[in-house]
Amino acid sequence: MKEGEVHISSFTSHAYVLIALLVLTTLSVAVTGIHLGAMTVAVALLIACIKVTIVITYFMHMKFESLFLRLMITGVFLLFALVLGITFIDYLLR
Repeated sequence: MKEGEVHISSFTSHAYVLIALLVLTTLSVAVTGIHLGAMTVAVALLIACIKVTIVITYFMHMKFESLFLRLMITGVFLLFALVLGITFIDYLLR
């Protein structure tokens, strides 16, 4: 975002984001009640990553930032996914 540039979000978009976050929170609580074995944590983390993406995109205004910054954040998410993948592989092979 350029210096001094202002982005005003509508109440409607904030309402949609609120509804999406509430639905995903309810889903993550519901997943804990379902017996999925080792995949329960993986599904809960996937839902949490989706919620983080929504928050970063709308509340931190990443959709208005430059391509370079968006690529850097995508790289951080990919690194996080790699670390989680290695951790789950280690957990499953013990």
